[in-house]
Amino acid sequence: MAQRHLDPKNPLAAPAPTGDALAGYLRAQATEFLRALRLHRETGSGAGGSEGSADAARALRRSARRISSSLHTFQSLLDTDWCEGMRPELAWVSGTLAMEHAYTARLERLLNALHRLSGSTAFPAQAAGAAAPAKAGAAAHPASAPERGNLTVGAAKAGALLDRQLNLARTRAHSTALQALGSSRFHAIADKVAVLASEVPLTKTAGTTDLRPLATAAEGRLTDAVAALPLVTAGNPYNAAALIHGLSPDTVPHPQDAPWHQVRLLLRLHRYAREALRGEPNGNGVVDLRLLSAGQALNRHRDASEAAAAAAQAARTPRIAPATAYALGVLHADQRHEVEAARFAFQQCWQKESVSRS
Repeated sequence: MAQRHLDPKNPLAAPAPTGDALAGYLRAQATEFLRALRLHRETGSGAGGSEGSADAARALRRSARRISSSLHTFQSLLDTDWCEGMRPELAWVSGTLAMEHAYTARLERLLNALHRLSGSTAFPAQAAGAAAPAKAGAAAHPASAPERGNLTVGAAKAGALLDRQLNLARTRAHSTALQALGSSRFHAIADKVAVLASEVPLTKTAGTTDLRPLATAAEGRLTDAVAALPLVTAGNPYNAAALIHGLSPDTVPHPQDAPWHQVRLLLRLHRYAREALRGEPNGNGVVDLRLLSAGQALNRHRDASEAAAAAAQAARTPRIAPATAYALGVLHADQRHEVEAARFAFQQCWQKESVSRS
């Protein structure tokens, strides 16, 4: 199939990509999925998973997400029953494989934050990607000496408690992923993806249908969701309501976080739709730095939100020492500040994008 050369600044420019471009994109993603699966089997899956196995799992997740997202955005050009059967299965694969990495990253984030807050120099500083937004959060206001002394007392036990809880969750997630990859359910999905690598179930009219209106609709859903966000609140460095809710005994997810998580998913759908229009199976073509920055801010938002929830959950452990509970409370507040900083970073990025388009 001839290479389409689209305007890199406007992926909706002519010539119009049609269902044939979508078929090529889906075949490429299916091939990536099968390649990653073969690599995963070759590298093995030891007690924590080898580095090669972890890379293969990430590649499986990436291709599964891109296939599933394309089925969502361009469903009208594909067999309806096939789409409705594939999408939840691909989401199951991606979600199951993501959990082990999520617990590992969450533990690292929380331990680094504990060491930073308690003034310890025994561990490396928090990674730049997680530490940068703290300028608008708790890290910008270091604790006084007495408070830091109290925090240091409980930080070690708080870290040990988090280590036990999250490592147990990670181990369980690893076992669940291994069981999933060996299940008949996964083999059925892999068989369908293998067929997709050579045969895409397009509708009869898909070959002459312009993909751009469907991609524009995906962008519109994202724009509407962003417009509904409380960006005025995100423009403040500190959101007291978010902190108060998180410190309550209620264990339900934070109500302010849900719409931001939804925007993150819609941004991903938008990015993948642009890839399909441009014919970039690996997302390695022209990069929109604004979308990339917005996505990174929303990823930090999710990570900090989930880390704060983990700290709050650990603080609810029965019969822990007051100093431990205090350290976990400070840690929770720190991560909620990181949530607010990520929202502020997204707001700044999105406003720049809006101004550039006006």
